[in-house]
Amino acid sequence: MGLDNPIHIAFLVVILLLVFGAKRLPEIGRSLGSGMREFKDSISGEANSSSQAAPPTITQASPQQPVAQPQPVAQPQPVAQPQPVAQPQPVAQPQPVPVQPQEIQQQESQQQAAEAFGSTPPA
Repeated sequence: MGLDNPIHIAFLVVILLLVFGAKRLPEIGRSLGSGMREFKDSISGEANSSSQAAPPTITQASPQQPVAQPQPVAQPQPVAQPQPVAQPQPVAQPQPVPVQPQEIQQQESQQQAAEAFGSTPPA
């Protein structure tokens, strides 16, 4: 079920070719190999004398793309004077609600309860 089957390895190679393309795979392999080598050297504490003596040469198959010229910075526009804000309209005061004395409220609630239950309120 692992990578011991050659068909699995071939399938992975085909997927890698489709995803990265044939031109990009050698670059990925080189960078992966050098990264693994650097990791191994850093873990073991050994320095590879051949890599220190000669710096790696980088070959590039595609021509270099021209460097983009920096765009000139636009001059800042003068800030417009702020417009005066209209004065807010005064808010209307709420009208007071008439308050009934507690006895009247109790009588009304008793009448409403009596109407709801179909009986006559006590006098």
